[in-house]
Amino acid sequence: MRIGLLTPSPGHPLLAAATALLTPRHDVVALDPSTAPDPAAGDLADVYLLKTRTPRALAFARRLEERGAPVLNSAGSTAQCQDRTAMADVALRAGLPFVATATEPSLAGLAARGDLSYPVVIKSRHSRRDDLVARVDDPVRLAVLAAEWGDEPVVVQRFTPNDGWDHKLWVVGDHVFAGLRRSELAPPAGTGTESLPTDRLPAGWLDVVRRAGEAFALDVYGVDLLDVGGTPLIVDVNAFPGIRGQSGAPEALATLTLSTAEGTHRPRATAPAQTVS
Repeated sequence: MRIGLLTPSPGHPLLAAATALLTPRHDVVALDPSTAPDPAAGDLADVYLLKTRTPRALAFARRLEERGAPVLNSAGSTAQCQDRTAMADVALRAGLPFVATATEPSLAGLAARGDLSYPVVIKSRHSRRDDLVARVDDPVRLAVLAAEWGDEPVVVQRFTPNDGWDHKLWVVGDHVFAGLRRSELAPPAGTGTESLPTDRLPAGWLDVVRRAGEAFALDVYGVDLLDVGGTPLIVDVNAFPGIRGQSGAPEALATLTLSTAEGTHRPRATAPAQTVS
């Protein structure tokens, strides 16, 4: 089998470990969508893993899909996880317990209105490295953020009291992995993620995570949950997360990759486009 990695970082621990499992019998080729030309006719891989989320990478993946190549995850589903407004819309339409989310064209405009009820969590609308994610408890903090991020389109979410821990759940095909990480919005800040056996999760949580995969049409994904009195509240959905330090994750990814390349697993259909503003 020929396997393509769509990523500028093929040395990422999850990809590197899965590649080591695959290369004895299969050809694994890394392509950086920011620089690589489209594969020539007849030179498509049997499957592509999309582990980058830039606009150029998504366009690259869409062209591969149009030529019939399977991509994990699809460009459309990946894009929906990049837009936090679309993310909330998809989740709430599916009946998932997702935090209520409002969209603002700019942080400066939000600050100028002065009509917030604190505390809130403010995030960049478009998820990316080093984007804005902050708890805001008063107008002073809002003004400080607006001075730096004034033109940034943002989403506003009511801060939900919780135990201060993010429950990180990752899914690779049929396999689920879990961890606990101290929330970046709840001091003291944590330094890492502690593995969590899935049988220690409250009843029904795994079902919520599976439903999220169906709603977003994802095969490799992560869901961040807060424990609100025993009830899960989704605050984020990620396409193809890192899944660092989880025993069995590289093996699960290698198995899913091969079953997709062989045609015994069909990637989830791209989630339908949603109209958001």
